[in-house]
Amino acid sequence: MKIDRMAALHAACFHGPARWSDAAFAAAVSDPLCFVLAEKETGFLLGRTVAEEAELLTLAVDPDHRRAGLGQSLLARFEDTARTRGAYAAFLEVAADNAAARALYDGAGWHLAGQRTGYYGGVDALTLRKTL
Repeated sequence: MKIDRMAALHAACFHGPARWSDAAFAAAVSDPLCFVLAEKETGFLLGRTVAEEAELLTLAVDPDHRRAGLGQSLLARFEDTARTRGAYAAFLEVAADNAAARALYDGAGWHLAGQRTGYYGGVDALTLRKTL
């Protein structure tokens, strides 16, 4: 998936400080520790592995294609890719008010590890962890 498509899809999914710019995607994609997983042109995930840990940086699914299993598929592929890259644990941050994403992560066995007050422009971020 091209950077401009990732940024446009991300903008359709997120608003305010959670939304990434083209430049942010370009910087992440150029980092050899990062990887992109895509589902056609309707969803993508950006992850990173460092040493024995992985971080899910962002996951976006086109609002018109949600509830079709794309998020679950991307999340499962992230976990597999992280394991293949040598990670034993993974982390992510999710807005406390993002009920759909929280349900996705909860259903996949992610657990609360911490909280960042006001991280997303006044909305708390929940740090989730999963042993891979």
